[in-house]
Amino acid sequence: MPPYEGQGKDPMAEAVAIMARLRGPDGCPWDREQTFDTIKKYTLEETYEVFDAIERRAWPELKDELGDLLLQVLFYAQMASEAGYFTIEDVAANLNAKLIRRHPHVFADVRAEDADAVLKNWEEIKREEKKDAGTVSLLDDIPRSMPAMQEAGKLGSRAAKVGFDWPDAAGLFDKLNEEVGELQDELRKPDTGKTAVEGEFGDLLFTMANLARHLKIDPESALRATNAKFRRRFEAMEREAGGQDELKTRTPAELEELWRRAKTQTNDITGD
Repeated sequence: MPPYEGQGKDPMAEAVAIMARLRGPDGCPWDREQTFDTIKKYTLEETYEVFDAIERRAWPELKDELGDLLLQVLFYAQMASEAGYFTIEDVAANLNAKLIRRHPHVFADVRAEDADAVLKNWEEIKREEKKDAGTVSLLDDIPRSMPAMQEAGKLGSRAAKVGFDWPDAAGLFDKLNEEVGELQDELRKPDTGKTAVEGEFGDLLFTMANLARHLKIDPESALRATNAKFRRRFEAMEREAGGQDELKTRTPAELEELWRRAKTQTNDITGD
């Protein structure tokens, strides 16, 4: 293999050099034709693969997945460098300055006795940064492209900073019942349309996201855990029935009994 700039240097410098080589005139045709927009979907995929490795406690896989995620950062930085926007060194310098600026209890003389105090300082510093950047709305820096449930929680959390929030989880349970009723009312209308039902369903999900915030749980993580539980139970049902084809022949009552036994077999005996 012909040498490339950075070969034999420390691993991070070598990774940067490899990415530059791949995008270079004599590099990889596929890598050269990629753009910021074409790479976005891979970034999301790699992020979820990191989540999956963590949830499975698959530490050797996590090392590999973190490398794939780092590749996305290197890819974006290389394309930005080619366009004259910034370099990977600029990315690191910006991060370093931000970490120092937002941790004055470590790098300056501000005191923070616990994690709550750290978060309070962090949010105050972010508010000052947004003022300097000319941010108009309190919601401006919440990306519209983030997962919808996560965005809903962020929107509710940000609104809560000016007192626009339910005082406690009890109020949200009342709101949840109200939203369920409104969805049911909409479904009872003979002339209801998909847009109206979707709107009421969205209101229900928004309330659920903010209930999760008040309960201090991550709705995405909670749902992923439930999805994994469903997978375990359903696969146990398939095994008990003798395969998916056999499962199709069972009556609703038989399927319910298989489900009950699957809960015991998989140790998922709590909840539905």
